[in-house]
Amino acid sequence: MNWLSIFIYDTTWSFAAEIAIRTVIMFSLVILFLRFTGKRGVRQLTIFELTIILSLGSIAGDPMFTEDLPVIQAVLITSIVLLLYRLCTWLASRHKAFELLLEGKPTYIVENGLLVLEDVKKGRMSHDEFFTEMRKQGIRHLGQVHMGLLETDGEFSVLLFPDDETQYGLPVFPKEFQPAQFIEFGHRYACMHCGYVDRISDLNSPCKRCHHNTVGWARALNNKIVN
Repeated sequence: MNWLSIFIYDTTWSFAAEIAIRTVIMFSLVILFLRFTGKRGVRQLTIFELTIILSLGSIAGDPMFTEDLPVIQAVLITSIVLLLYRLCTWLASRHKAFELLLEGKPTYIVENGLLVLEDVKKGRMSHDEFFTEMRKQGIRHLGQVHMGLLETDGEFSVLLFPDDETQYGLPVFPKEFQPAQFIEFGHRYACMHCGYVDRISDLNSPCKRCHHNTVGWARALNNKIVN
């Protein structure tokens, strides 16, 4: 095996210098493009913006090392992409229907302490994913949550009940999100599928809201938010 061929092959000093120049130009172009699109973190990017960024990476990558691909072509393509981006954002700011088509709309995951099952499926999130987001915000159970919203940029927004309106709800921490093994008299239990809270006499009882009886019932909590 020729190790020299693996690392160098037919690269000449002049082409190495050309690669360095191409890389500086394309890197500067990417930075300039991102500067025009605004300051956002990766988590804040919408599907549309993420598509633009991925396209930009492909546009910028090839001209850095492809000898027969002139940089001017990449500059032209990037300029067109930037113009398209500006056009789309302008249209989205003036036409709500176009904005919804481009970026989608927020998805309700929790309403009044209960999981919105249809929207949970639409949001393609597992219970553990949005429970993780709630735990990060200091939430212990769904009874503390008036509304939970999955934003178009992937962020999770939560509106809490006031302390005096906290309800019984499904726990979101792993040790408490466990099927009850027996019924304790006087306690409420939450369906582990949809969050519905009920006084039950049998752990095999189907949920009156989602009609599931295979997921289990967890002991419901009514703790207030700890600040």
